Amino acid sequence: MTEAAITFDPHAEEDRTSTGIPHDKMGMWVFLCSEVMFFTGLIGSYIVLRFGSVWPEPRHTLNIGLTAANTFILICSSVTMVLALSAIQQGNQARCKLFLFLTVIIGATFLSVQVFEYRHLLEHGFNPHVSLFGSTFYTMTGFHGFHVFCGVVCIAWCTGKAFLGKYTTEHHQGIETLGLYWHFVDLVWIILFTIVYLV
Repeated sequence: MTEAAITFDPHAEEDRTSTGIPHDKMGMWVFLCSEVMFFTGLIGSYIVLRFGSVWPEPRHTLNIGLTAANTFILICSSVTMVLALSAIQQGNQARCKLFLFLTVIIGATFLSVQVFEYRHLLEHGFNPHVSLFGSTFYTMTGFHGFHVFCGVVCIAWCTGKAFLGKYTTEHHQGIETLGLYWHFVDLVWIILFTIVYLV
C-alpha cells in the first residue's frame, strides 16, 4: 500500500468547494463581503453628513485618549488570535488554548471600556437624540460593538472546544475561519476610530 493510499481521506473533497477552499472558509468570505458593503454604507453616510453640515469637534465630546487605548487593546486581540492559530498548526494545544482564552478576555475588555464610555457620555447629556453627531456615533459604534460581542461569544465557544481537544494540527479550520471574522472586526474599528474620533 502506497503512502498516498494511506493518507487519502475520502471526506476531504466533500469539505471543500470547487475552488479548493473549505466550505466554512468560503462562507465566511462571502459573509464578510456583505459586511464590507454594510459598513461601507454606514461610513459613507457618516462622511457625507460630517462634511455636508456643521459638525462639532469630536475631541470636545469624546475621550480620544481612552478610546485610543481601547483600540490598542482590540489590536492586541488580533495578535493573540494569530498566535492561537499558529500554535494549533504546530500541534501545541496548550498555547492554542491560552491564546484563545486571552482573545476572549481582551475582547470582553474592549466591550467593557466601550460600555464605560457610553455610560459616561450619556451621563453628560450626549445621547442619540442630542444631535446628528450623536445619532451617527451611537449607530456606528453600536453596530460595531454588537459585532465584537458576537465575536467574543463565538471565540468563547471555540475556546471551549479547544479545551475539549476538538482541534488538532490537521483539523483546526474553525479557528482559522473565526480568525478571519475577528481580524475584519478589528480593521473596521481602526477605520471607525480614525473617522469618528480623529477627523
